[in-house]
Amino acid sequence: MLNRVILIGRLSRDPDMRYSPSGVACTTFTLAVDRSFTNNNGEREADFIPVVVWRKLAENCAEYLRKGRLCAVEGRIQVRHYDNNEGKRVYVTEVVADNVRFLERAQENSENRGRNDDPFGDVGKPLEIGPEDLPF
Repeated sequence: MLNRVILIGRLSRDPDMRYSPSGVACTTFTLAVDRSFTNNNGEREADFIPVVVWRKLAENCAEYLRKGRLCAVEGRIQVRHYDNNEGKRVYVTEVVADNVRFLERAQENSENRGRNDDPFGDVGKPLEIGPEDLPF
Protein backbone atom coordinates (compact mmCIF):
# COMPACT_ATOMS: atom_id res chain seq x y z
CA MET A 1 0.00 0.00 0.00
CA LEU A 2 1.13 3.53 -0.68
CA ASN A 3 -0.18 6.76 0.82
CA ARG A 4 2.06 9.58 -0.44
CA VAL A 5 1.15 13.16 -1.40
CA ILE A 6 3.23 15.92 -2.98
CA LEU A 7 1.60 19.35 -3.31
CA ILE A 8 2.81 22.77 -4.45
CA GLY A 9 0.65 25.77 -3.68
CA ARG A 10 0.21 29.01 -1.78
CA LEU A 11 -0.96 29.45 1.79
CA SER A 12 -4.50 30.79 1.94
CA ARG A 13 -3.96 32.19 5.45
CA ASP A 14 -1.20 32.52 8.04
CA PRO A 15 -0.25 29.27 9.77
CA ASP A 16 -1.72 28.53 13.21
CA MET A 17 0.65 26.92 15.74
CA ARG A 18 -0.46 25.27 18.97
CA TYR A 19 1.09 22.92 21.48
CA SER A 20 -0.35 19.57 22.53
CA PRO A 21 -0.84 18.89 26.26
CA SER A 22 2.48 17.00 26.19
CA GLY A 23 4.26 20.05 24.69
CA VAL A 24 4.57 18.93 21.06
CA ALA A 25 4.27 21.75 18.48
CA CYS A 26 1.53 21.39 15.86
CA THR A 27 0.99 23.86 13.02
CA THR A 28 -1.97 23.88 10.64
CA PHE A 29 -2.46 25.83 7.44
CA THR A 30 -4.45 25.60 4.23
CA LEU A 31 -2.68 25.22 0.90
CA ALA A 32 -4.37 26.57 -2.25
CA VAL A 33 -3.41 24.31 -5.16
CA ASP A 34 -4.42 25.27 -8.71
CA ARG A 35 -6.23 22.68 -10.78
CA SER A 36 -4.65 21.75 -14.11
CA PHE A 37 -7.75 22.68 -16.13
CA THR A 38 -10.09 25.65 -16.50
CA ASN A 39 -13.82 25.85 -15.83
CA ASN A 40 -16.51 26.77 -18.40
CA ASN A 41 -15.64 30.48 -17.99
CA GLY A 42 -11.96 29.85 -18.79
CA GLU A 43 -10.90 30.52 -15.19
CA ARG A 44 -8.64 28.32 -13.13
CA GLU A 45 -10.04 26.95 -9.91
CA ALA A 46 -8.12 25.89 -6.82
CA ASP A 47 -8.48 23.23 -4.17
CA PHE A 48 -7.93 24.31 -0.56
CA ILE A 49 -6.19 21.49 1.25
CA PRO A 50 -5.69 21.44 5.03
CA VAL A 51 -2.14 20.57 6.13
CA VAL A 52 -0.91 19.50 9.59
CA VAL A 53 2.78 19.68 10.57
CA TRP A 54 4.33 18.42 13.83
CA ARG A 55 7.38 19.09 16.05
CA LYS A 56 10.34 21.25 14.91
CA LEU A 57 9.07 21.47 11.34
CA ALA A 58 5.83 22.88 12.76
CA GLU A 59 7.77 25.61 14.57
CA ASN A 60 9.71 26.47 11.39
CA CYS A 61 6.52 26.66 9.32
CA ALA A 62 4.86 28.94 11.88
CA GLU A 63 7.89 31.22 11.92
CA TYR A 64 8.69 31.49 8.21
CA LEU A 65 5.48 30.85 6.26
CA ARG A 66 2.84 33.53 5.72
CA LYS A 67 -0.33 33.94 3.71
CA GLY A 68 0.40 33.88 -0.04
CA ARG A 69 3.81 32.19 0.22
CA LEU A 70 4.60 29.38 -2.20
CA CYS A 71 5.64 26.08 -0.66
CA ALA A 72 5.87 22.37 -1.41
CA VAL A 73 4.43 19.80 0.98
CA GLU A 74 5.23 16.09 1.11
CA GLY A 75 3.28 13.78 3.36
CA ARG A 76 0.33 11.43 3.65
CA ILE A 77 -3.45 11.77 3.58
CA GLN A 78 -5.17 11.19 6.90
CA VAL A 79 -8.91 10.85 7.52
CA ARG A 80 -10.11 11.27 11.10
CA HIS A 81 -13.48 11.80 12.68
CA TYR A 82 -15.04 13.24 15.82
CA ASP A 83 -18.52 13.84 17.19
CA ASN A 84 -19.55 17.51 17.22
CA ASN A 85 -21.72 19.27 19.84
CA GLU A 86 -24.90 18.08 18.11
CA GLY A 87 -23.78 14.45 18.31
CA LYS A 88 -23.12 14.13 14.58
CA ARG A 89 -19.97 12.45 13.32
CA VAL A 90 -17.72 14.84 11.38
CA TYR A 91 -15.03 13.51 9.04
CA VAL A 92 -11.87 15.52 8.38
CA THR A 93 -9.45 14.80 5.52
CA GLU A 94 -6.04 16.46 5.78
CA VAL A 95 -2.42 16.05 4.72
CA VAL A 96 0.03 15.21 7.51
CA ALA A 97 3.30 16.71 6.25
CA ASP A 98 6.69 15.19 6.92
CA ASN A 99 8.55 17.62 4.66
CA VAL A 100 7.81 21.25 3.78
CA ARG A 101 9.95 23.26 1.36
CA PHE A 102 9.78 27.04 1.31
CA LEU A 103 9.85 27.96 -2.39
CA GLU A 104 10.00 31.74 -2.00
CA ARG A 105 12.23 34.00 0.01
CA ALA A 106 10.69 35.91 2.87
CA GLN A 107 9.83 39.54 2.18
CA GLU A 108 12.45 41.96 3.44
CA ASN A 109 11.48 43.66 6.66
CA SER A 110 11.14 47.43 6.81
CA GLU A 111 14.66 48.14 8.09
CA ASN A 112 16.30 46.18 5.25
CA ARG A 113 14.01 47.41 2.49
CA GLY A 114 15.88 49.09 -0.31
CA ARG A 115 19.25 47.82 0.92
CA ASN A 116 21.27 45.87 -1.63
CA ASP A 117 22.77 42.74 -0.02
CA ASP A 118 24.76 41.79 -3.13
CA PRO A 119 28.45 42.03 -2.13
CA PHE A 120 29.44 42.36 -5.80
CA GLY A 121 26.77 44.91 -6.72
CA ASP A 122 29.31 47.73 -7.14
CA VAL A 123 31.85 45.81 -9.29
CA GLY A 124 33.32 48.07 -11.96
CA LYS A 125 32.72 51.30 -10.05
CA PRO A 126 35.80 53.28 -8.98
CA LEU A 127 36.95 52.77 -5.39
CA GLU A 128 37.57 56.02 -3.51
CA ILE A 129 40.52 55.83 -1.10
CA GLY A 130 41.66 58.87 0.87
CA PRO A 131 44.91 59.42 2.81
CA GLU A 132 43.18 58.52 6.09
CA ASP A 133 42.37 55.06 4.67
CA LEU A 134 46.05 54.15 4.14
CA PRO A 135 47.87 52.46 7.06
CA PHE A 136 51.26 54.12 6.29
